[in-house]
Amino acid sequence: MTVLERMGIRAEIEERAARAGAMTYVKESGRLAATTSTEAFSGELEILRGDLVDILSERTAGTTEYIFDDSIAELSQDDSGVDVVFAGGVTRRFDLVIGADGLHSNVRRLAFGPESSYVRDLGYYASICTVDNHLGLDHSGQILNVPGKTVGIYSARNNTEAKALFYFASDPLAYDRRDADAQKAIVAERFAGIGWEVPTLLDGLRTAPDFYFDSVSQVELDSYSRGRVALVGDAGYCASPLSGMGTSLAVVGAYVLAGELHAAGGDHVKAFAAYDIRMKGFVVACQKQAVDGAKWFVPASKWFIKVRDLTFRLMPYLPWRNMIRDMSLKVGNAIELRTYEDRRPRRAVPLP
Repeated sequence: MTVLERMGIRAEIEERAARAGAMTYVKESGRLAATTSTEAFSGELEILRGDLVDILSERTAGTTEYIFDDSIAELSQDDSGVDVVFAGGVTRRFDLVIGADGLHSNVRRLAFGPESSYVRDLGYYASICTVDNHLGLDHSGQILNVPGKTVGIYSARNNTEAKALFYFASDPLAYDRRDADAQKAIVAERFAGIGWEVPTLLDGLRTAPDFYFDSVSQVELDSYSRGRVALVGDAGYCASPLSGMGTSLAVVGAYVLAGELHAAGGDHVKAFAAYDIRMKGFVVACQKQAVDGAKWFVPASKWFIKVRDLTFRLMPYLPWRNMIRDMSLKVGNAIELRTYEDRRPRRAVPLP
């Protein structure tokens, strides 16, 4: 929240906040099982990823060159810069390369080595897509658990649509990451035969205008840089969707990296070393939250589902009723932010 304030975009993000509200856990019959607080599911502030991208791209369009429908094929660095060969055939030279390209980062693969060396699967898969708000949810959501599986729906964009979510425990799966139809078939097979609203949600998944499917994994690196190449967000320290901290890690990480480069006067060696030191504890805390929270969000047994539901029902009456909120706030603030006001800011140069 502090970083958003310093970036000057907090008010705009709050204006477009998802405001998902409380989540209700239900049984296959549809009967209420338990209800969680707003903070337990959405934290202090939640925004849809596409809306955040719109805000950031609009703010930077005049000073940033965006290239679409291309990728990086080769990286070659020396003491003065990095030569980048694009898949389209163009070669260009840059002072630094920052990989902010997600869990399956191409930049990380080229600069650090194969994904298998750094990515640790937590034993789950996740899928999210946009569906009709057929339940008429009003800034709220509903979730069903069966052992090893979580399926739910919550309203979005002022209740004009909804997001369906599917999580399931699994050994590693072999599939084409660019074949959405094959991925949808995996989700449909895993959730077939489950009651409640699941058949309707699966119908919506098959025709959804957007679709996400991936393993629930974490990225573990000793350092977030190699020479003149550094990583930000999921590419460098993915905590997984189960952490609830992915966007926060990315935004804070970008702020710290930019700030350290600014404070070091562009000395990337000094800046990258400081970036590592400042982010390490924050990353560890966020990743631990995902591991600890997995058994609560995707319970492995009927017995644990009952225990979890009972805990949520009793929570409002217990002395530690604010525990979930306080734990999340503690993790979210597990980093000391510098203000980086020790050097005069550089003026953004408009593109020609």
